[in-house]
Amino acid sequence: MHVETFNLGPIETNSYLAVEGTRAVAVDAGGDPSPMLAYLSSHRLTLTHILLTHLHFDHTLGAKALQTATGAAILAGAADGYLLEIDLGRGGFMDFPEVERFDYTPINEGEIDPAGWACKALATPGHTPGSLSYYFPRAKAAFVGDLIFHGSVGRTDFPGGSHDILIASVREKIFTLAAETILYPGHGPDTSVERERLHNPYFSDFA
Repeated sequence: MHVETFNLGPIETNSYLAVEGTRAVAVDAGGDPSPMLAYLSSHRLTLTHILLTHLHFDHTLGAKALQTATGAAILAGAADGYLLEIDLGRGGFMDFPEVERFDYTPINEGEIDPAGWACKALATPGHTPGSLSYYFPRAKAAFVGDLIFHGSVGRTDFPGGSHDILIASVREKIFTLAAETILYPGHGPDTSVERERLHNPYFSDFA
């Protein structure tokens, strides 16, 4: 699996295309998806799914446009639906753009098969109640949204956030993956399970 990263939208959200063969899966769409669409076109790829790690506006701003252009199905955490009814999900506050409404399938933790690839949607609440991480075991890659970053963790001061729950999610769902698993976060550089387990200051007692 090859992963292409696009920094999109007003907060430069990492929006990803995971590619294998002629098929691709998007993870989050933080703004105008034109660069993602150009990549899909130039590499003659079919986008089958858009996986949303959570429903904060900075991860969904381009979801509708990407869906309309490709016909890809959108999946997102069932417990995050309420965010689409408040500013954090709708956008439109503090001069941020509004999110265009999109159709999606609400899911919970479990096995999914976007593009026919083995994938497990991991329930990793804390940043939001419905936050999901998408783990592709064959590629040893996990897309973790705003759960954990290189040397840090996601904010928990928004409605529905919980620091204790977030820390538990990382320990129980992410740090139990193979050490070499690459973590693709919603912001900043990618990292690995091993690096964060050993060096992330929020887990200094874990290693």
